[in-house]
Formats: sequence, C-alpha cells, structure tokens
Amino acid sequence: MSTAAQQWIDQPALAGGQLLLRRQPGAVEVTFHRPEKHNAFTDAMYDGLLALTASLVDDTETRVVVFRGGGGRAFAAGNDISSFAGFTTGAHGVAYEARIRQVLDGLSGLPQTTLAVVDGLCVGGGLAVANACDLRVATPASRFGYPIGRTLGNALSASLVHRCVEVFGDPITREMLLTARLIDAERAYAVGAVMQVQQADELDAFIDGFVITTVPLARLTGVLTKSQLAEGPHRYDRDADDARLDIAYGSADFREGVSAFLAKRSPAFGGSID
Repeated sequence: MSTAAQQWIDQPALAGGQLLLRRQPGAVEVTFHRPEKHNAFTDAMYDGLLALTASLVDDTETRVVVFRGGGGRAFAAGNDISSFAGFTTGAHGVAYEARIRQVLDGLSGLPQTTLAVVDGLCVGGGLAVANACDLRVATPASRFGYPIGRTLGNALSASLVHRCVEVFGDPITREMLLTARLIDAERAYAVGAVMQVQQADELDAFIDGFVITTVPLARLTGVLTKSQLAEGPHRYDRDADDARLDIAYGSADFREGVSAFLAKRSPAFGGSID
C-alpha cells in the first residue's frame, strides 16, 4: 500500500447527519457531529455505530478506523440526557446499559486498529467509546472522566468500569467515579491512556501520518494481537493461542516478511490467511 498521504473522500453520513464518514485507501474516519450538544450521543448515533461496525467486521481492505468529535469542543460529552426522561424503572436502565455494551463490544471487537482523536471533553459515553478504541490521542485542552456522581447519580455497567481500569488504571478510575473529577490530557498521557498529546491545529496531520504508517502493517499481526488482548491473561487458552500462532506462521504474510527482510526491502503484506 502507498506510504504517501491519500485524499479523503466523503461518504454518505449516518444517523441523519450525526455521524460523518470519509474514507481513503485502507482507512475510515468517523466524526461525531452534534457540536451544539458537545456531540452527545443519541439513539440514532448508537444505531449508526452498530451498523458501521457490522459492515467493518469482514472488511479486509480497511486497516484503520479513526473516531473524532466535530466542533473543536468535545470528543463526546456523554449521552443525550433527554433520552433518559422516559425511564421509570430500573429495568429501563438495565436495558439501556445492555444496548451500550452491544455498541462498545462492536467497537472493541473490530479487527482494524482503532484510534480515538480527543479534542475537548471526553466524558460519560464519550469516554466509554474512546476506551473501546485501541489507541487514543488528545489535545492539551482535553478532559476525561465519568462525573455521574454529581450529574445523573446512576452507575456504570461493570464492563465499562473494568475497561476504564485497563486504559487509565485503578487509581484514576476510582478518582473519576468516586470524586467526579475530570482528568487532564497530561495525566492521561503520563499513565499511558493516550499515546500522544497533540496540538489541535496539528490533529489532521497527525491522523494522516498515523494512517500512512499503520495501514501498510501486517493485518494478521494486528488481528491476532487484538484477539490475545481480548482474551486477557486470566482467560489464557493454550490451544486457542496455538491456533492463532499456526495461522500467523503459516501465512503468506509471514513468508513475505522473512523474504523481504532477507532481501533488505519493504514487505508488501496482503493480509490473507492460507
């Protein structure tokens, strides 16, 4: 694949224009587009994300998926609170959280490398989506948290809490939830929750550079590594891991990698399993 910057091409929007899409070879970018509401998620946006992730699961040509917020003030400031107005029983909340888990499982289960580009507020549902991505980059003005203790007074599903622990660590997750404080980009970077702090006016160039360097990488390395990470150390299955290794070492990409290294040339990975 080309290592030169490609032209992004706008695609039909989803969720009535609340999810903007554009593509270039090997990459898809999704922009949450409700700037007047700090990109707070609606039911239509969640439906759009479900449809998008379903379309990408078997897409072997797309290697990178980028998520970002429009408007320059927020990645996403949680969920649209008006959607909670009709909740009259706890069962409504349980059903809602099950729906959110479905969306986040779709995001985290994507075979592509996913990047959350955070510029501004990244709280509540927005943080859940960012945490479901493989990697995060943030501007200096970005803030992260789950301030529900001073806003809605609800609780998160355990899967969201555990995922936040994986990304930010236990102490910061406790601070976010038990004190309702927001964490700045510097602290997020210090604990490895974001891979880089980038100035806002440099984000487009950063994304282009990320796509250029990531798209050509071996697809199987990414897919199989994400499978191992999803399994986690406490659910390690030797037979399952041997099966993954058999795929990797038996692949055309591995043979191409060895051949290219010995010939002192750049490999041309195809991503097929044979």
